[in-house]
Amino acid sequence: MTYRSLSPVLLALLLVACTSTKQPRHAMNQLRQKITKTLDQQEGTFAVAFKDLNTGEELFINEHEPFHAASTMKTPVLIEAYKQAAEGAFSLSDSILVKNEFKSIVDGSLFSIGAEDDSEAELYTRIGEKRPFSELLYKMIIHSSNLATNIVIEQLDARKVTQTMRELGAKDIQVLRGVEDGKAYEKGLNNTTTAYDLMVLFQQMAEGKTVSPEASQEMINILLDQQHKDVIPARLPKDVKVAHKTGWITGVRHDSGIVLLPDGRRYVLVLLSKNIKDDKAVTAMLAQVSELIYQNKTKKD
Repeated sequence: MTYRSLSPVLLALLLVACTSTKQPRHAMNQLRQKITKTLDQQEGTFAVAFKDLNTGEELFINEHEPFHAASTMKTPVLIEAYKQAAEGAFSLSDSILVKNEFKSIVDGSLFSIGAEDDSEAELYTRIGEKRPFSELLYKMIIHSSNLATNIVIEQLDARKVTQTMRELGAKDIQVLRGVEDGKAYEKGLNNTTTAYDLMVLFQQMAEGKTVSPEASQEMINILLDQQHKDVIPARLPKDVKVAHKTGWITGVRHDSGIVLLPDGRRYVLVLLSKNIKDDKAVTAMLAQVSELIYQNKTKKD
């Protein structure tokens, strides 16, 4: 069959279909070029994973490159906590002892976390007391409390966290331990992630597939209260909501989560970096990448 054998109406419909397919692809290619140009402004290694949950459009840059997870590993820990609670291992309303003594995965030797090195200090005043499990999870996410993280992960078992990530389709995330385990860090025994795996987790959560629709929404509600907002939400309008988890250590700056637009559309965005030299400049640059993606999804044709 040739174009000449088609009726004018069918030919017009075919041309419209071809054009409508090419336009989104062209727009995503242009967006990729803008993002790449922006990332090239700073020294470091960067990864981007984007997925529009309404259209299925995706954009990937170094999506399978491994990165030190930093505090982005707290999202898998949150998911595992809700999973074990749903299985009856404990209740999120149960109280748990606040302590500051943990075992290194290297040799079982004890270590503690300094409040001055943590982004949340109030929990240190509660050492020796019991606090609800749900409170520790909340502090772990919105303030990125390292102390809360270690207390929680000790209860859950890091190996179970990783196994659950595999079940959810995240094939490369490794959760080996809590945070500030100096001996493990020196031996390279670190929690790692990829942009693609974090995208998978947040997509599953947005679609109500992590544990249950109810648990997924509860986790999203916690992530919406995130207090560290200097990357994905930084340059977005105030009416755009972001359910996200950040992560940073020396040379590393991450953000990852679900962006919820006022009209009900949603997309997942993961921005990872390593080997960076200027944290402030990279933070601002990643915020610019987030803005570019937002502009692409909201621009008028």
